[in-house]
Amino acid sequence: MKFTKKTLFLLISFSFLINAQAQELSETLLKVKPGVVGVGTFLPSRSPRSIFLGTGFVIGNGQLIVTNAHVVAKKINTDRLEKWAIVDKVAVDRKHDIAILKLKRGRLPTLTLGSVSNVKEGGLYAFTGYPIGMVLGLYPVTHRGIISAISPIVIPVFNSGQLNAKLIRRLENPYNVYQLDATAYPGNSGSPLYDVQTGEVIGVINKVFVKETKENVLSKPIGITYAIPIVHVKNLLASKGW
Repeated sequence: MKFTKKTLFLLISFSFLINAQAQELSETLLKVKPGVVGVGTFLPSRSPRSIFLGTGFVIGNGQLIVTNAHVVAKKINTDRLEKWAIVDKVAVDRKHDIAILKLKRGRLPTLTLGSVSNVKEGGLYAFTGYPIGMVLGLYPVTHRGIISAISPIVIPVFNSGQLNAKLIRRLENPYNVYQLDATAYPGNSGSPLYDVQTGEVIGVINKVFVKETKENVLSKPIGITYAIPIVHVKNLLASKGW
């Protein structure tokens, strides 16, 4: 196969671009990973004593943690002294499946919240979290991909038999979510979706809540990953005066 000078130039330019993007992400990860945490409960009499439920990320003064509301929806067995591991649940927005937790002591490195106005389809982003939880060990894992679509959380149904109470409530006032071409796994819920260059968080990965609505008409779930725009986290923080 013969290559023209123009083709070779394009191939070399593309190679440099890929290498530059990889270098950017490597540098950004050094800032992001210390602020990504596991969310779970602790029970002294249980084996294992700690149960992992999802991912979260630290913001603000180093004491606030963002995650999905469904991650912390578990009812705690206070009679057996079960408790959230070193955090309190302080704010929940069930409509957008967002929860804010607060560290009981100490502070952690923080992530910066970005602006949704800069988010565009085709943009390259990454998310870091704990897929599959404690099964593979609590080591943060990073995936990257583009935002393949920005679309409403709900889609029209074909008949009334596909409706349920949750879907009806969400149809009344739908909002947009990000659809990604990267795969998230159980345990990734609550992971920060961030700009690979700046590390600014533009969304919260969601493995359960969005699928219940977007894929309601499907007999089998598909492997699409979704994220809730960060503006809803900002609104929840503002409603609490933070």
